[in-house]
Amino acid sequence: MSTTIDTEHMTRLDIRRQALANEAFRRVIHTGSREQVVVMTLPPNGEIGAEVHPDTDQVFILMDGTGESRVEGDVSALETGDLVFVEAGKRHNILNRGPVPLRLITIYAPPQHAPGTVHWTRQEAEAAEQ
Repeated sequence: MSTTIDTEHMTRLDIRRQALANEAFRRVIHTGSREQVVVMTLPPNGEIGAEVHPDTDQVFILMDGTGESRVEGDVSALETGDLVFVEAGKRHNILNRGPVPLRLITIYAPPQHAPGTVHWTRQEAEAAEQ
């Protein structure tokens, strides 16, 4: 599914619908001067991959599926509606522990990716970051 969003003139967006319809590993929805909204989909047994953002806070909101968060060694089960806050400099990962795709919204502050970025797979995302 390819979606074009006019973020320059955006005042309202059904982010739940965007998250539930997203099939890409990572899709940047909106980039502001101090924050960025991204939707992500992890396949069964998939994960974001352990990472650290030295200067960026990150919020994850689980929209569908079940999973697990790992933040600095603290492991928690996740279900629809859960929120995970990751402070800058903390090692973290989100894993899909269910039989269906895990769909989430993540907010970076400040922005982490180029506006309009779409990575269809984790491998594509990792290659682009190197």
